[in-house]
Amino acid sequence: MPSKSDLIRSFNPNTIALDNGNLLGLPFDYDTADVIVIGVPWEVTVSYRPGTAWGPQRVLAASRQLDIYDFDYPDGWQRGIFMLPIAADIKQQSDDLRTRVEHILECLENGADIEHNSELCDTRDAIEQACLALNQWLFAQTKAAIAAGKWVGILGGDHSVPLGYLQALASHYDNFGILHIDAHADLRVAYEGFQFSHASIMDNVLKLPQVTKLVQVGIRDLCHEEIDRIGQSAGRVVMYADPWLKSKRYHGVTWQALCEQIVEHLPQQVYVSFDIDGLDPKLCPNTGTPVPGGLELEEAFCLFREIVRSGRQMIGFDVCEVGNGEWDANVGARAVYKLCNLIGLPPQPRP
Repeated sequence: MPSKSDLIRSFNPNTIALDNGNLLGLPFDYDTADVIVIGVPWEVTVSYRPGTAWGPQRVLAASRQLDIYDFDYPDGWQRGIFMLPIAADIKQQSDDLRTRVEHILECLENGADIEHNSELCDTRDAIEQACLALNQWLFAQTKAAIAAGKWVGILGGDHSVPLGYLQALASHYDNFGILHIDAHADLRVAYEGFQFSHASIMDNVLKLPQVTKLVQVGIRDLCHEEIDRIGQSAGRVVMYADPWLKSKRYHGVTWQALCEQIVEHLPQQVYVSFDIDGLDPKLCPNTGTPVPGGLELEEAFCLFREIVRSGRQMIGFDVCEVGNGEWDANVGARAVYKLCNLIGLPPQPRP
């Protein structure tokens, strides 16, 4: 088997990308890569429109159209990035369960009470068990990768998928913070009756005591209960709502200054949870729940690089809710590659 140095030496980053099953056509495998990306084609509880389960496959295909030079880390590809084969059985199970969820949602919209309907209860419980099994599968995959000295990124699927990975990180780190870019706060408690709903991911994450800070950026679609939850968190949850951020920009505050303020809330180790609908929907028109407003892609990148420039370390990431569209996949692939190049870098304090 060729060594990592052999692979780097024989690879031409300037030519057409090979369709070799890996992101950007890079030549690495599990053993020679420092960064492992796991695609999770799962969107069982999506409440608006489906399509995000195709995200991993679409991003993988789109990544071959990207040039490899990165302005933050020109030789970042040499660390080695490898995307595990996408599990077709997970996609099939997601599709099958999605039809059952749609039945439950239709009943709810017509006034049904799940708790007083044994058929709906049994269906919901079966869905919950399948979601739990997915979390356990991802926990095992990511825990093994961490034990092998790898950095890990998750590519969804809907935003419920990274929970198992965050649980694995919580078993490895005493404490860490989460930088959460999203149009939604995702602090619903068992949204639409599903504990593992995509709209409940951050409610589930806050059950992990190792997560000491949750900093949310770009939020612009949330309910009163979520506002109350943030206000009652004693500073554990900090929200930078999109209207507030834009107001500051309109009054002359630079985005760099805002990034520095946002990152200042975070502890030394930082996980990035990037729901692609946190961006302006012109960049992600086919995402699961698009909302007007949001960040530009380079604004998100500026925020990511500020983590490292502030002397902190990015220990993991997810990119979720990439829709089933060519442009969505192009944007998603760029987000994944940028995060792959920043994850695990040693702290680099400003001079």
